[in-house]
Amino acid sequence: MTETLADRSWLWIAASLYLGGFLFGTASLIRNKRHSNSLMFFIMAAGFVVQTIGLHLRGQAVRGCPIGNTFEILQFTTWSAIALYFVVGPVFRLSLLGYFAAAFSTIIDIVSLATPAWDAARRASPPGGNAWIEFHAALALFSYGVFGLLALTSVMYLLQWFSIKHRRMDGIFPFLPPMRALDQINIRMLATGAVLLGASLLVAFIQWLRGSGYNVNLSMLSLGTIWLVYALLLGLRLANILPPRRIAWACIVLFAIAICLLGSVSNHPAPRPDTPASTQP
Repeated sequence: MTETLADRSWLWIAASLYLGGFLFGTASLIRNKRHSNSLMFFIMAAGFVVQTIGLHLRGQAVRGCPIGNTFEILQFTTWSAIALYFVVGPVFRLSLLGYFAAAFSTIIDIVSLATPAWDAARRASPPGGNAWIEFHAALALFSYGVFGLLALTSVMYLLQWFSIKHRRMDGIFPFLPPMRALDQINIRMLATGAVLLGASLLVAFIQWLRGSGYNVNLSMLSLGTIWLVYALLLGLRLANILPPRRIAWACIVLFAIAICLLGSVSNHPAPRPDTPASTQP
């Protein structure tokens, strides 16, 4: 119990730091002034380090990857999105991405921390736990981090489209990247997320073929459907069948649906009927 309280305290501090980054960015935008990228990066880095410590303590407490219930899954997803922000933001020079990432992490982290029922129970590891099954789930959730960041850059694309259509050059609009750059970023992240989630499903499929206790159930069908839709969107965009604006809307809506289905993603899928069930806590 003490370890659980300790890791949650670290995660509350991380959420507070992300909130601080969001408020700092908001104050800068209200003053119609570009915020300091260095300071935003420092705030987000501090939050990421603290969140990493919290997840590490949780992992030690549960003796495995901390993705065994809805609370841990959401925390791991935001952690993945922030980790990707440190790569995507500087590489593509997206100064506002940190602001959107801070808002994204603040909302999800605080809501998950403030909902005790999501952390009330955790699925136990099967006897002699299968590391490949855990790797499959971690990879799937990391792809969710990619899709979360994709949803944020899609929002940025739609805001830029709105500003051009309605000739708005106040508030946040002057600081948005060009639409062409955002479109290229969306394509690359869509491809990256689809590859990661596809690899996760491939690992699960191989484990199922090997008879390692993995069962193809509703959660796996949900993951497969999500991957199929993302892959379809990527194909339609590369073939120029759907315009970037519709792709952006689709990525936002699909990620919202994926988040709603996150509770079904677990690092320990249900065992086959002929496999001894794990002992529940």
